[in-house]
Amino acid sequence: MPTYVLMTTLAPGSIGDANDRRGKGKEWLKKVASACPEVKWQAHYALLGRYDFMDIYEAPDDATAHKVSLISRSEGAVGAESWPALPYDQHLKLLEDVAG
Repeated sequence: MPTYVLMTTLAPGSIGDANDRRGKGKEWLKKVASACPEVKWQAHYALLGRYDFMDIYEAPDDATAHKVSLISRSEGAVGAESWPALPYDQHLKLLEDVAG
């Protein structure tokens, strides 16, 4: 199954306290699980910098990844980008194919 990286930015002041954030995160996960039961989560990180969170997940196709981003936006994220990610060894194989 393809791998995607979801980069999320929240509105300033929407982080709240730890219990509030935990509750919102669980609610978001429930909505994603309901709309996209085939999504398999690999990792979740809080970040410093341009993005607040990074999630790595597997989804069957781009349309499902699009749904994950849309759910994030509908739940208060001001920015949500899902990027397709390719394992490095597969990248090298493609490079070999292209280079001949």
